[in-house]
Amino acid sequence: MIKKVLIANRGEIAVRILRSLNELGIRSVAVFSEADRNALHVRMADEAYGIGAAAARESYLDIDKVIGAAKKAGADAIHPGYGFLSENADFAEACDRAGITFIGPPASAMRSMGSKTGARAKMAEAGVPITPGGSAATVEEALATAERVGYPVLLKAAFGGGGKGMRLVHHPEEMAGALERARSEAERAFKDGTVYIEKAIVNPRHVEIQVLGDRHGNMIHLFERDCSIQRRHQKVVEETPCPVASPELIAKMGEVAVKGALAVGYFSAGTFEFLLGEDGSFYFLEMNTRLQVEHPVTEWITGFDLVAEMVRVANGENCAYDQRSITRRGAAIECRVYAEDPQTGFLPSPGLIEALRAPKGPWVRDDGGYYAGAEVPSHYDPLISKLTAWGPTRAAALARMQRALSEYVVTGIRTNLAFHQKLLAHPEFAAGRYDTGFLERHKADLLGYAHVREEDEAGLAAAIALAVHRDSREPRFASTPSLESLSPWVLQHRARVLRS
Repeated sequence: MIKKVLIANRGEIAVRILRSLNELGIRSVAVFSEADRNALHVRMADEAYGIGAAAARESYLDIDKVIGAAKKAGADAIHPGYGFLSENADFAEACDRAGITFIGPPASAMRSMGSKTGARAKMAEAGVPITPGGSAATVEEALATAERVGYPVLLKAAFGGGGKGMRLVHHPEEMAGALERARSEAERAFKDGTVYIEKAIVNPRHVEIQVLGDRHGNMIHLFERDCSIQRRHQKVVEETPCPVASPELIAKMGEVAVKGALAVGYFSAGTFEFLLGEDGSFYFLEMNTRLQVEHPVTEWITGFDLVAEMVRVANGENCAYDQRSITRRGAAIECRVYAEDPQTGFLPSPGLIEALRAPKGPWVRDDGGYYAGAEVPSHYDPLISKLTAWGPTRAAALARMQRALSEYVVTGIRTNLAFHQKLLAHPEFAAGRYDTGFLERHKADLLGYAHVREEDEAGLAAAIALAVHRDSREPRFASTPSLESLSPWVLQHRARVLRS
């Protein structure tokens, strides 16, 4: 049985994982780079070990350092979280060689699904619908493939995601330049410049299916998440149910995802991502062989703790459920709160958080990784927290999220909180009418400053002056808490052994 788990990650996901470990009675071990020495996950874990410099390649991406820390701590398992080494088959195998349980899928499944071109071939064999496409090894081959499937087409990196190495091509004369840029970006991001072509689906929604299976061939799906609200091909808001998908369509997509997972011998938590066309057709996009950032919305509607389930699967336990026993309740939505400035194209805004007050109240959950006085480093993804809300209906969940966003306070850095409020208030989003191009089409409404009529300017100025005066008379958050204000767990560091 697993007794001590090293979390090979940082920030909010490390905090989220160690909370489940604590509930399971399993000791937690954190690792940290020099930039994260005072991070929240370091303070909350039972033990913490330094693993190198701020650059991820010298710390969180260094397999030997992570394995070494696990051995030093006496950890018998490692949870990789998401990002960093979470989908690295070499890391999973290194854990096996060291006699450490990898809390995730087998390396063989990760390799099968790690290459997008290889995954497409595997899924086609398993009967999973895939978008028309083909090779783009040369400009001539790319042009021939595009001519066969029809423009517009997408050039996509074979080994990677997050929009890196992706280019939309509308006409043949754009191909040479787009192919060169896609290869260059893929090489820099993933150390492999291989790209391929897919038919671009017009006005698609990005809908994913959560799967969960054990080591004994039992596999279920936990319904869908609509992840269509994206900037630069990166998700910003996710919700479930998908506003336009019928239960019958989701059941069909779920069956396909389960079939695909079983075809590669998958176990643990994973996600099948699909493009959903306006006509209800759907096509396999990729599989994420790890825990997803947006997993809390699935936990809201199903009652599952996906981290705990991953630990149980790693322990060799059978899934104690079948597909017929899984039900969904209500609706949930997630807003990713980033240290970034939407006014400058969502550029990161690292720095010192002077004040932080996360929203609370019924049916609101904030998976955060920072505290007032903490520094958001410039070396990693600037995600501050994942704010989620549940309601018995979509309208109730949206109203609750709006209330939660209005309570959220972060000062000292720029955030995208106001952007989220504008998005949820947009009539098209409120009606569920959106796709992956929504932000680009409505950026003037969502990213611009509010327009104030000339006749209202004097009143607005007076209101701002009154608010500033009132704020100056109220107690302010301290940027660094005093010793008297620290909670006992911080003062005692929960018996943590801190080694650098």
